[in-house]
Amino acid sequence: MYNRDSKSIGLGTWLAVAGLDRRIVELEPEECFFRQGDASDCVYCLQTGRAKISVISATGKQATISLLSSGDFFGEGALATEPGVRTTTVTALNACTAFKIKRGEMIRAMHQKQEFCEHFLSYLLARSVRTQADLVDQIFNSSEKRLARMLLLMAENRKADEAKTMIPPITQETLAEMVGTTRSRVSFFMNRFRELGLISYNGRIHVHTPQLKAALMGQWPLSGTEPMSAAA
Repeated sequence: MYNRDSKSIGLGTWLAVAGLDRRIVELEPEECFFRQGDASDCVYCLQTGRAKISVISATGKQATISLLSSGDFFGEGALATEPGVRTTTVTALNACTAFKIKRGEMIRAMHQKQEFCEHFLSYLLARSVRTQADLVDQIFNSSEKRLARMLLLMAENRKADEAKTMIPPITQETLAEMVGTTRSRVSFFMNRFRELGLISYNGRIHVHTPQLKAALMGQWPLSGTEPMSAAA
């Protein structure tokens, strides 16, 4: 399984030596690391905070396709044989700190630092698997199931024995973009999840992981309820 802890491979020590080709950047909430259409010339590794990856269509419609947390890489399109322009926008959701690594320095590190190269490739493979799962989820599952799965994926599972886990601050509009539905539908489902004991609110959303997993498998935690529908 992919290990987010970059310190375990000495990445933090390597990047701590500041230079022209690798440095630390700090962003405030709503600031962008890069925008769709910018030159693709560097890779980032998020150290603290949360960020989102979004795309904008030719007609101006925006969709959030993923959330980033500490240890995640992004902007890896810069490593393409012929780097071009960014195809997505990455925006800080809260105060963020990240390592910014120039394309040439990243390629050099992958050639010379085997452990780092294995770590980075492991990350890319894990994200590829996640992307495939997201595609299957989008095609075959209802918006209610997609929302439930998204909440589980976002939960911060730092302690395996915790029954309740908290997801990062996120608006219902962003959840709707990620699930592919409307804000009103997200609000309806969230209220239903809370009534069923699958989530709770206390300033932040707490996901009751075992109960929500059971609900996704058709095993509702309360008697007399109907399973999640298979159709959108």
